Amino acid sequence: MTGSDARRPIYVGHEIYRNSSYGPKHPLAVPRVSTCTDLCRTLGWLPDSAYREAPMATVADLTRFHDPGYIAALQAAEATQSVSAGNRELYRIGAEGNPVYREMFRRPALSAGGVLLGARLAAEGRIVHCPGGGTHHGRPDRAAGFCFTNDAVLGLLAWLDAGLSNIVYLDIDAHHGDGVQDAFHDDPRVLTISLHEEGRWPFTGTATDVAGGAARNFPLPPGCNDTEFRLVIDRAVLPLIEGRRPEAIMLQAGADALEEDPLSRLALSNNVYWYVAAAVKPLAPRLLVLGGGGYNPWSVGRCWAGIWAVLNGFPIPELLPPAAEAVLRGLRWDRVAGRNPPEHWFRTLRDLPREGPARPAVARLLP
Repeated sequence: MTGSDARRPIYVGHEIYRNSSYGPKHPLAVPRVSTCTDLCRTLGWLPDSAYREAPMATVADLTRFHDPGYIAALQAAEATQSVSAGNRELYRIGAEGNPVYREMFRRPALSAGGVLLGARLAAEGRIVHCPGGGTHHGRPDRAAGFCFTNDAVLGLLAWLDAGLSNIVYLDIDAHHGDGVQDAFHDDPRVLTISLHEEGRWPFTGTATDVAGGAARNFPLPPGCNDTEFRLVIDRAVLPLIEGRRPEAIMLQAGADALEEDPLSRLALSNNVYWYVAAAVKPLAPRLLVLGGGGYNPWSVGRCWAGIWAVLNGFPIPELLPPAAEAVLRGLRWDRVAGRNPPEHWFRTLRDLPREGPARPAVARLLP
């Protein structure tokens, strides 16, 4: 394998995301990974040679971080499509947005398996995009925030097990990456950096929370625009990463910080997601990019497809060809915004930039 081949990006996916749903009224009822995959394929960006199917994580893989009793309870809940009152209370299965559904063990086990595969490939020096990963709220012994496992933690542990000792985890989801931060509290080998909406669930990740020195948090005010976000990236985040000179970077790119997302009040365009991906790529000898949140199928699919383009150096067309436009016109979303989508959601990947003034609440986050 030549040096250029060794660095060529790999896309890890699975068809389970096409038909699997948390239920018709759940925010994760929408197609996300499959939309991204279909866009990349119709644009000619995803040849078979770049695609890897995610394997299912084994129980041994999952219990590297998760409690065996909790994993057994997840398996039992999928098999019976029910959960006892005791397990609901103990493990939060079937509670707080973590529903019992048909693939409730297989889907997170495949997400974890995909991230573990991605971590192994990245450890070899590959750039990997695994949009099905990014379940950053999962706890060792319970579900949390739509996350039944924590695939990001499992991937980071795999890197540590492989001998890496200087890792950056960068999370740009609208919600604080609490499960990952807590897993590596006080661990100097992993620096977790999170940019998220201030005052939003899980209500953690204040600017003064440094997790014993192992974390940096940048809580952004509602309405945060592209200008403000890039300012924090350029003035605070990139210098942190550059100063650390990590052996590997994991980027969690949850797309719920986009302005059109129903579960946050941030006002970003997908241009800043692509900016971050481009900025961290040269700083990462090993790079693994995950998905995460994001609950508007058009904005998520377009954002993540653009990240794949950036990782490969593909030019992003101003207007989509008919086959890619057909992917987007075929989506359905049972929300007010989904009943009369704007035309640009169909015709282009790129949002209009959402620039604006840098407010004092953002300036206070800068060094």
